[in-house]
Amino acid sequence: MAKLYCLDANVLIEAWQKYYSPALCPDYWDALNSLGDRDIIFIPELVFEEIVRTDDHLSKWLKQSKIKVHKIDEDVTRCISHIYSVDPLHKQLVDSTKNRSLDDPWVIAHAMKEKATVVTKEELVTAPNSRKVKIPNVCKNLGIRWIHDFQMIDEVGIRFSCRFEKSSF
Repeated sequence: MAKLYCLDANVLIEAWQKYYSPALCPDYWDALNSLGDRDIIFIPELVFEEIVRTDDHLSKWLKQSKIKVHKIDEDVTRCISHIYSVDPLHKQLVDSTKNRSLDDPWVIAHAMKEKATVVTKEELVTAPNSRKVKIPNVCKNLGIRWIHDFQMIDEVGIRFSCRFEKSSF
């Protein structure tokens, strides 16, 4: 049985803006489309909404991509309730004062429902006196598998090759 991966918004945003620009690495985006078409990756609808509310090239790409968008349903809502009931600190995933990370609990809830691996750029917060709560911390507390996007790239078998398309010499 193929693994299923639930992507956090930062996986797509940072890849687009920082290291897999479509101008430099179009094959990465083709690979994501292929993975979406084969139901290996998906995003929660709140991740979709976060990305498409900015009218930019990533937004346009995502709207036309083959990555499935999973809607919130009763099962996902029950998963959210469970996430918050296990540990009151889990509510700190969302920074309501800065209106940030609104979709983070939903990424975890969708992964719980689908028995998927969470893929995020976030790091586990290990400082003993920290009040920060990140996706990996909640996943660890709940026994949900989480990985970085580079690990997903390796697991699904994406391989990059370099080529010259035009001579700059």
